[in-house]
Formats: sequence, C-alpha cells, structure tokens
Amino acid sequence: MKHLMRAIIALALVTLAACTNTGPATSPTTAPAQGSSEITIGLVISTLNNPFFVTLRDGAQRAADAAGVKLTIVDAQDDSAKMIAGIEDLITKKVNALIINPTDSDAVVPAIQKANEAGIPVFTVDRGANGGTVVSHIASDNVAGGRMAAEFLCKALGGKGKVVELQGIAGTSAARDRGQGFNEYMSTSCQGVEIVAQQTADFNRDRGLRVFENILQAQPEINGVFAHNDEMILGAIQAAEAAGRSGIIFVGFDAIDDATKAVQEGKLAATVAQQPALMGQTAVETVVKYLKGDKVDASIPVPLSLVTK
Repeated sequence: MKHLMRAIIALALVTLAACTNTGPATSPTTAPAQGSSEITIGLVISTLNNPFFVTLRDGAQRAADAAGVKLTIVDAQDDSAKMIAGIEDLITKKVNALIINPTDSDAVVPAIQKANEAGIPVFTVDRGANGGTVVSHIASDNVAGGRMAAEFLCKALGGKGKVVELQGIAGTSAARDRGQGFNEYMSTSCQGVEIVAQQTADFNRDRGLRVFENILQAQPEINGVFAHNDEMILGAIQAAEAAGRSGIIFVGFDAIDDATKAVQEGKLAATVAQQPALMGQTAVETVVKYLKGDKVDASIPVPLSLVTK
C-alpha cells in the first residue's frame, strides 16, 4: 500500500511540473504592434550636407513621430561605400524596413539585394535604384521637371541663345531624368537654343561655382544656365557675379530656401519645386501602411511646381 501511495504522489508531481513548465523560448515571431515604437525604419540619405535632403529627413522624422515608429538615419555623405556600409549595418540590426535615397543608382543594387535576402522591405525616395526588389519608389517626376525647366528657359530666351547645363552626380536617377527631360524638350521644341557646355558639378554649390568659373572662361557668350539642383545654380550665380558677367538667365531645381530667396531678389529666374518635406513624409507613411499589411503603389509621385518671381 505504501508503495502504491508513493507511486501516485510521484506521478502527480511529474504531471504538475509538466503543466507549469514554459519550455524554451520558441514562441512564434510576430510583426511589431501597429504604430508601436517597436517598428524601426532605417532611412539612408545620400547627404545631409544639402538643405534639400535635410528638409526631406525632417519631413520623414515628423511622420515617424506621428506614427509612433522609430526612425534610424544614416548620412552617406555622398559616398557609395558609406551608403552600402550603412545599409548593411541596418540589416544587421534587423530594422523592419529601409528607405534609401541612393548616392548612385547602380552601386546601391548589391546592398538592396542583401536586404531582399534578409526579408527586409526596401523603399526608395527621390532617387531610384537600377536593380534589386523595391516595394515602392516615392519621388517627383524628374523627367517632367526637366522639361518644365527647359520650357521656361526657352521662353525666357525667346527661343534662341547659348545655354549651359550643370549636371548632377553621374549615375543618379535624378541627374539622368532631369537631364533627359531638359534635353528632349530643347532638341524637339526649342531648336534655336544651342547647349554650348554640359558638365557635372555633383549637386554641390562649391563645385557649381568652380565648374562654372571654367565654363565662363571658355564661353564668351552665355545666355542661360540650367542646373540639376539649386546648390549648383547658386554656385554658378556666384561665379557669374564675381566675373562681372550679367544678363544670364539662371534656372534651378529643388526650391530650397536659398533658391526661393534668390528668386525674390531677381538673381534666379526660376526653380522647380519638389516639396522634399512631403516626399520624406510620404515615404514613411507608405512604409507604415505596407507594414500594416495594406497594398501600396509601386510608384508614388510627389507634385511639382515652378517657382518664379
């Protein structure tokens, strides 16, 4: 009888232990709660040395704060190697999604493919990528913006004259598309205008100044200038003022604060406005929407407008 009682007690203890044991941590992985701070979005920006991208970042941050998600920002400083390293670091940290503003549309592809392999959804903003799987691209229609600038400059010149094009960083979709729109319009709808120089100034104000200084020395007659962004056109205006060259019509792209001020002062004839804050905001909102399980469009345009005095 004693042996039977001991057996019953032992069996009861084993059963109780089995019922209370939680076992190893094998609970299924679930997506972070919608709108919770557990969601982390990586934002990789080409450079924060450009006011346009600072405004884009600020718009993204405000949207992240409003949605209650964490935004981790990487400044690639216009260096593709730093951009790739930054993306790989965010992959290692297992962010929930990536928003990338490429320094180079080709160079960024392997990093996007690594994110794809890690199961991290990728979105691009302002500048696109030439490969990898991208859920959605949020940007202005840069080809249309280039045409808009060309049409304005053509009319301002009366359909004839000598024009310079200051190009952005080679390999970026923004430089390619803005240049495409500008040159297509000039070649088909403004054939009285001659493009006498096309040089890259890397979207940088100092480079714009130095490059245009050299062009001024080589070209005794220049009637108009289009630059792929405002930083370069503002540098070109400085160069022209220093050289005492007047009567040149300048057109930029981005509508940063310094450019809109230059428009009001009459130094800059026009600039194409992209709304970078709205671009950053839309990018974050699109990511949050996607992470909630909603469908998003593969291409999301942000409206353009022309700023003149």
